[in-house]
This record gives sequence, C-alpha cells and structure tokens, in this order.
Amino acid sequence: MCKTEWIMEPSADEVKVTSQEKKVLELMAAGKTCNQMAEDMGLTVQTIKWYRMRLREKFNAATSSELIHKAGAHGLL
Repeated sequence: MCKTEWIMEPSADEVKVTSQEKKVLELMAAGKTCNQMAEDMGLTVQTIKWYRMRLREKFNAATSSELIHKAGAHGLL
C-alpha cells in the first residue's frame, strides 16, 4: 500500500520574513554569493547560510532558484 503525502504551499499570509531575511532574498535575487552577501550585510558567511536555510524551509523550497521564484510570487521581491 502506498502512502501519499501532500505538501501544502504556504500562503502569503503564512510566510513571515524578517527584515534581514528579506535583504538576503533581495541579494540572492541580484545574484550575490554568500561571501558577497556577508560582506554587504556585515555578517558572517555562516549566518547568511543559516538565513538561506531558514528561508528555504519557510517557503518549502528545495533550491535557491525555487526560493527566489516563490518569494517573488508572494510579492517579496
């Protein structure tokens, strides 16, 4: 017997991002690397990677390009 698991897409009201997360999204969309984002924001590369991971979780995105697409669809970019 096969078990089907449905993954619901978060609605715009359900996705809450901080100002720092929004800045990371904007820089990702601009094509910046983690190193460049860290320098621009005055943060460590590890912190940028943590923000990216949290954003992918919030948007249920497997890749960075999927994250940018979904963030744009939610009006965040």
